[in-house]
Amino acid sequence: MFEWSEEQVAIRDAVRRFIEEEIKPNVDELEHGDTPPYEVIRKLYRTFGLDSLARDGFKRQLERKLSGAARPPRQEGGGNAALTLIPIIELCHYCPGIVTALGVSTGLAAGTIMKGGTPAQMERWGLTLLTLETIGAWAITEPNSGSDALGGMTSTARRDGDEYILNGSKTFITGPYADTIVYYAKLDDGSDTPLRQRPVLTFILDSGMPGLEQSKPLRKMGLHSSPTGEIFLTDVRVGSDRLLGESEGQPGGREGSESAKGNFVTERAGVAAMSLGLIEECLKLSVQYAKDRMLWERPISEFQLIQLKLARMEIARLNVENLVFRHIEMSAAGKTLTLAEASAMKLYSAQAASEVAMDAVQLFGGNGYMAEFRVEQLARDAKVFQIYAGTDEIQVTHIARDLLSR
Repeated sequence: MFEWSEEQVAIRDAVRRFIEEEIKPNVDELEHGDTPPYEVIRKLYRTFGLDSLARDGFKRQLERKLSGAARPPRQEGGGNAALTLIPIIELCHYCPGIVTALGVSTGLAAGTIMKGGTPAQMERWGLTLLTLETIGAWAITEPNSGSDALGGMTSTARRDGDEYILNGSKTFITGPYADTIVYYAKLDDGSDTPLRQRPVLTFILDSGMPGLEQSKPLRKMGLHSSPTGEIFLTDVRVGSDRLLGESEGQPGGREGSESAKGNFVTERAGVAAMSLGLIEECLKLSVQYAKDRMLWERPISEFQLIQLKLARMEIARLNVENLVFRHIEMSAAGKTLTLAEASAMKLYSAQAASEVAMDAVQLFGGNGYMAEFRVEQLARDAKVFQIYAGTDEIQVTHIARDLLSR
């Protein structure tokens, strides 16, 4: 695959029209945090029938779970991956934060439940998350764990008869407006096993449960259109019906760490698509500005240092686009990225997006530092690509460990 198909271009253009009409006029409200992004995301889903597609997909997945059938191989053509990534790329031309809010709710929260949950849990929580009737949060990061998300986790789940009592806190969570929270905690079984070595359990929580507190949105550098906050649990009592898989031996139970790692691969591939959208927009804005901006009675596009910046942006765009297309082709062939491949893809793409955005600010000069010119926002948004879904440093370790283990 070296370019979008005619069908994919038609979908891309339709998404672009929606963004121009529904998102572009409201960017300021979204970016200032005055307007949560969920209503415009729901409208996107309704407009393109994504809510109906989600219901159909949910029905098929539930039937497979009930029958015990294995998941069928993906169809040729990479349609599913492409259809998922095209809106991500296009949304990142204006509001990368919307993609984060959407991806966490439907991809991480709903995805975890659909992969590891029982049929009853899928019906209780999965469908409404997939259709965005409810909003989900994926709560794994803690104030003192950061990149050591699983090993450094201190949230605990203590057995109490047939129930569990949960305590702990999470941060950097898209949780201020969440209805459903997928919460990771270490099993406290009263043994002498060090906390670091205890199994990770996964629970499904609802907003408003006694002892569960969701903070207001935190102020942050970028991604203002994605509300980020903290979650605090104090003696939150839950039944086994809220333990993912309803058994400590199920994928949601003692294998909760594997569930989290699988989500890391999905998340990192998504960051590459986000990076591509941001790079495309920075390049488009920079080319136009270089043609229009006059200096010494000449457009700055005639200066070689400006041309160098534009050339570097185009090189980055081509490289990241190739990585995204490779992912689509692998998906079409029924193959999944290894953790090392996803890490390499994310590492390069995130660094490229950040460098391109800062080059765009530099090219715009003083105007690039002003909020009126959108490269300022895109530069702030791009930086988090090198931090969330695993920092640059963590990606390096995952790549190296895979190479050295062969």
